[in-house]
Amino acid sequence: MCVVHSADTSEIAGWASAPALPRFNAADFAAHHADMHLCALSRGGVARARCSCWWTHVSSYRQHRVGVIGHYAATNDEAAAMVLSAALEQLRQAGCTIAIGPMNGTTWRSYRFVTERGQQPAFFLEPTNPEEWPRQFERASFSPLASYFSALNNDVSRPDRRLEEMEKKIADAGITIRSANSDLDAELGKIYAVSKISFRQNFLYTEISEADFVAMYEPLLPIVRPELVLIAEKAGRCVGYLFAIPDVAMKTRRPEIDTFIIKTVSILPEPHLRGLGSLLVARVQQIGHELGFRRCIHALMFEDNISLNISRHYASLMRKYTLYSKDLAK
Repeated sequence: MCVVHSADTSEIAGWASAPALPRFNAADFAAHHADMHLCALSRGGVARARCSCWWTHVSSYRQHRVGVIGHYAATNDEAAAMVLSAALEQLRQAGCTIAIGPMNGTTWRSYRFVTERGQQPAFFLEPTNPEEWPRQFERASFSPLASYFSALNNDVSRPDRRLEEMEKKIADAGITIRSANSDLDAELGKIYAVSKISFRQNFLYTEISEADFVAMYEPLLPIVRPELVLIAEKAGRCVGYLFAIPDVAMKTRRPEIDTFIIKTVSILPEPHLRGLGSLLVARVQQIGHELGFRRCIHALMFEDNISLNISRHYASLMRKYTLYSKDLAK
């Protein structure tokens, strides 16, 4: 077995993969602005493990020069060890001092491993991975860098006693909340403008263009219920939003269990907006109940005090995820 490198999309597309290796769309290599793609090939020239590396378009982290490993998949531990070792060496040669993964370039795209699976099935758009993959990172001397969680509210019909108080506080601040217009394309510019500012405080944030942002959200619009997308405004300016979508994966498996997913809550970092995120979550669960949904998933939240405090009022932990790093000076 050997490891091959390429930054040529057509060459990457020509590499044959083992049937057990999840399919990789070579076009993603260019679309995600990766710098190098690596494959561990068997003697027959069939890929048994793969990943991409980033070091040009990456986030900042402390004093480090960051390198990122994503597009990861492996069929066995030997191939995994080879492709990860080669990727780490590639990042060292590029001058990186820390490797972070799995991450498909930025936190706007798929990143982190499921590390505590729980009993609930995967929901729509949730990252999934075999249990072996995080262990393969750990054997390559990666350590946990950040933790995330998803939580499940099994009964959105339960009223939130704080709702009236929260409504009054936000109304007194001159803020109104509405559901999105049926023409969701027209709302994406407002959502992007808030995201661009509020997410700057997020861990490992990197900025993307409005065109890239819209390209990520547009494929979701056909399944979105506009009632579940909440826009908070003050004097006509969007100051926050909540984006939720039906769990079409659960709808396919268990049609009788209607679930929706709170995908994103974003609030401008202004003092008078404190409490708006909690109100948006309370309001959308009330709306979801009125629409006939039974359950709500609070999806893929960074494990910090703000996320935990909002979620714990309604939901219980259902899954945990881990993002890993390795100091390349060691």
